[in-house]
Amino acid sequence: MTDVLHTVENGVSWITLNRPEAMNAVTWDQRERIIALLDEASADPDVRAVVVTATGRGFCAGADLRGAPSLGDRVAGDVARTIRRGAQHFVGAVLDCEKPVIAAVNGTAAGIGAHLAFACDLVIAADSARFIEVFVRRGLVPDGGGAYLLTRLIGPQRAKELMFFGDAVTAAEARELGLVNRVVPADELEKTARTWAERLAQGPTRALALTKQLVNASLDTDRTTAFAAEATAQEINMTTRDAREGVASFVERREARYEGR
Repeated sequence: MTDVLHTVENGVSWITLNRPEAMNAVTWDQRERIIALLDEASADPDVRAVVVTATGRGFCAGADLRGAPSLGDRVAGDVARTIRRGAQHFVGAVLDCEKPVIAAVNGTAAGIGAHLAFACDLVIAADSARFIEVFVRRGLVPDGGGAYLLTRLIGPQRAKELMFFGDAVTAAEARELGLVNRVVPADELEKTARTWAERLAQGPTRALALTKQLVNASLDTDRTTAFAAEATAQEINMTTRDAREGVASFVERREARYEGR
């Protein structure tokens, strides 16, 4: 059995965690495979959107460290290095992917599994899904960019509440907080994700990539820097075929036909 399933259909890269017996707790090898697939999606002009989902009852129950490289005799700096190479690299790969990434959360997303979902551009959750900032239950500090992501998504007070108590948050509660875009019945999750992803795959791919970069950077920059980045993104985007097609379709009063180039 392959721990990560991968297909490309109608311009969408489907990345599926496939360790249902372990609630899809993610191993080091799985993380490296998913990072590579996200990097490939960025570079492949035929891939225009990505969906991350999982099999079974769990989306991702956190990290399974049994496959991690051995540290041997630990010295100062080893843990920080492991976090940078592991959890942070994993979440960063989602944030840096040049194609829109949808999380289709089919079940429990805990720890790094929750952060994997929160790093995605859009989150669709089955009504049975739950999100858990499990770190405090183990006496640990959140990793994988959790404090960075949650604070930006829902503000510092609510982020602290989730991280201080580690209580499970239902899909409906997550939507109310602003962590989830859409909650659907479990049997409609794949269909909804497919509809959204294929719609994105028919869009102006480079414009979406540049928009993603602007939004992701917006809370870390001042107005002058943000405006300069916006102007640069506009300059770059106007060189694309899709931008020319978008303008032409408006002038000609017809539906735009984007090619992702």
